[in-house]
Amino acid sequence: MPQLLAITGSPSAHSRTAVVADHVLRRLAHSGFATAHLSVRDLPAADLLSARRGEPEIRRALQAVADADGIVLATPVYKASYTGLLKAFLDLLPQDGLAGKTVLPLVTGGSLAHVLTIDYALRPVLCALGARHVTAGRFVLDSSVERGSGPDRLRPEAELDLFQAVDEFADALRGAAHATALAATA
Repeated sequence: MPQLLAITGSPSAHSRTAVVADHVLRRLAHSGFATAHLSVRDLPAADLLSARRGEPEIRRALQAVADADGIVLATPVYKASYTGLLKAFLDLLPQDGLAGKTVLPLVTGGSLAHVLTIDYALRPVLCALGARHVTAGRFVLDSSVERGSGPDRLRPEAELDLFQAVDEFADALRGAAHATALAATA
């Protein structure tokens, strides 16, 4: 069974980005995938910013990326790009840190003016890190994340669009697992 890791790069404790990532993980877990969530904001800031790869929590986070077959990378838009927090973490990965992995990029933001963040800011770094396949990402408007007295949820139209991307990601992961199994028997 493919192992999936969601990495969220929001510095906010009450992040809409984390809400979106958790929706994705629930959908993938319901489809039979093993899932985990790494919130970069929970890593020790001094170790992260000083690139102390050998420190226990940083080492565990990097190992979780190495062990994952698929990565869901979620970030809010900050200054027309992904967050500096996420950048600090991605900088800790080895040059081929995403080699052989399927990646689903997700971006949240307040305006559709930032929709190109996926293709012009995030996708190039994912490819530079050697991702085997970067699936079609999704941009989710902040206004599509409803928060209140009950559980956080997505507006139905945003959820449908997001789940289409998740299903495509799951299909890509299954295809990669099948190809790997065939190669192992050849």
